[in-house]
Amino acid sequence: MKLSETTINLLKNFSSINQSILIKKGNKLRSISVMKNILAEATIVEDFPRDFGIYDLTQFLNGLALHQSADLDFSGKDYVRITEGKMRSKYFFADPSIIVTPPDKEITIPSEDVSFELTMQHLEKLKKASSVYQLPDISVVGEAGIIKIVARDKKNDSSNDFDIVVGETDRQFVLNFKEENLKIIPGNYSVIVSSKLLSKFTNMNYDVVYYIALEPDSTFEE
Repeated sequence: MKLSETTINLLKNFSSINQSILIKKGNKLRSISVMKNILAEATIVEDFPRDFGIYDLTQFLNGLALHQSADLDFSGKDYVRITEGKMRSKYFFADPSIIVTPPDKEITIPSEDVSFELTMQHLEKLKKASSVYQLPDISVVGEAGIIKIVARDKKNDSSNDFDIVVGETDRQFVLNFKEENLKIIPGNYSVIVSSKLLSKFTNMNYDVVYYIALEPDSTFEE
């Protein structure tokens, strides 16, 4: 089987969440961070014939990149053979017990208290502003009738910040994320945030969803 460019891009993104992954038989990819505060789920066009673990996903993808059009053969007992013409590699699977894996239970948002759309352009600007100004926090703020996303340093009242208005609201809230936890693939997103400190980012370009925990100092006024 060959992996599509979309699947390779998703695996590259998942490698930023967790360097390891347990891929299950079928067409679903799931990954969870070691701290268990980021979970990603995707549906892909490929249908994997078996379960297998990869300890270093970046290394595996770099190995695939040695080939222009790699073909994966999963008939080996504990490895995948990667071939292209006269070139071939043998990549051994990892023991699943050493990989932090998502729970089998389906994740659900406990409440849908705030919702908005986040465009790819706005996401890129937030990421860039966080880098330019060295801002570690992203906050979804509801005040004065609007919802805005703010890149800031919440521990420093005199730090630079950057915000984008993304919607309207009649509530007041400050829902905090660590910028480093927004490990989401570029694209347009439908975002739902729960006051129970969990968010859901649904990508409108890829069939992928991210569940990201909020920081415990978040506030939401009923």
